[in-house]
Amino acid sequence: MSRIRVLVVGCGNMGASHARAYHAMDGFEIVGLVSRGAGSRDALNQELGGGYATFGDFEAALSETRPDAVSINTYPGTHHEYARKALEAGCHLFVEKPLAETVNQASEIVDLAAAKGRKVVVGYILRVHPAWTKFIEVARELGKPLVMRMNLNQQSRGKDWRTHKALMDTISPIVDCGVHYVDVMCQMTRSKPVRVSAIGARLTDELVEGMYNYGQLQVSFEDGSVGWYEAGWGPMMSEVAYFVKDVIGPRGCVSIVDRGGEERGTESADVDSHTKTNTLRVHWQDRDAEDDFTRPDEWVDTTDEPDHDGLCRREQELFERAIREDLDMGEHLADAVNSLRIVLAADEAFRTGRSIEL
Repeated sequence: MSRIRVLVVGCGNMGASHARAYHAMDGFEIVGLVSRGAGSRDALNQELGGGYATFGDFEAALSETRPDAVSINTYPGTHHEYARKALEAGCHLFVEKPLAETVNQASEIVDLAAAKGRKVVVGYILRVHPAWTKFIEVARELGKPLVMRMNLNQQSRGKDWRTHKALMDTISPIVDCGVHYVDVMCQMTRSKPVRVSAIGARLTDELVEGMYNYGQLQVSFEDGSVGWYEAGWGPMMSEVAYFVKDVIGPRGCVSIVDRGGEERGTESADVDSHTKTNTLRVHWQDRDAEDDFTRPDEWVDTTDEPDHDGLCRREQELFERAIREDLDMGEHLADAVNSLRIVLAADEAFRTGRSIEL
């Protein structure tokens, strides 16, 4: 095929970033923009020059445009249905994380893609991020076991809070964001997760019944490594220590340090700040006969890293390669299902008040 004809479904933050990538890349041709609300798709269409067909219904758009690929960037509750229909129509699939709402649904998508001979790429944006790749690489040099401490709390209001509440109609923060960071932990340890526990709290009555907007999960691995991830959304959340990415091993530690964030006025709900590293600080525990450290801390400057749109383009470059070069995406999809299994077990652990054996 000369150009991959892609239907973009969902025109919010992520959908817009991916659409910009398709619009700029020679290998893709956008055949339509789909969203339930006219405002987001019309605004995106205008930004991209106003030349694309727009739709309010996914099935109608799929039938009319007959694309080669579908890009799903909607709320998680629609992922399984849209992915199944796209694959049954013979389309390749890019789908934002999480792949689905349940492990069974995610496995069904993987099996259907294999049966149809279609490629599926899941939007694990940190996997295409050069600084996060370096972060994982250094963590693997620290020995075993690892202690991995991570969070991403977001003080949201207005549009961002409305988005968070819409997400929490079906999914908790530790599930929606947790798949990213649990996936990072699995890459760092290369070990099997064996146990998950969790705590959480409902800090507002603005949510659907039974949902909570703060949670922390804890994962234990077969090699003795442990990790925690914390996520909270809402106008009550603190901007203090909202972004912790810290890994400790027998040989030392590596941390993501946002030097200058306060001076720049960075806010926790700013989507571009969610992937930024700015600096990696590497500490080694090596000591001399006087028990003094023999190696100064290393500061790895990563301020030349891609921005959010740049990372989304890298994801779409991978998607294009997967299609054109017939890449084997089996391990990628197995990892996506595995990280989903872990965070859903954490959600169950919070709701039942007990640890879950994996």
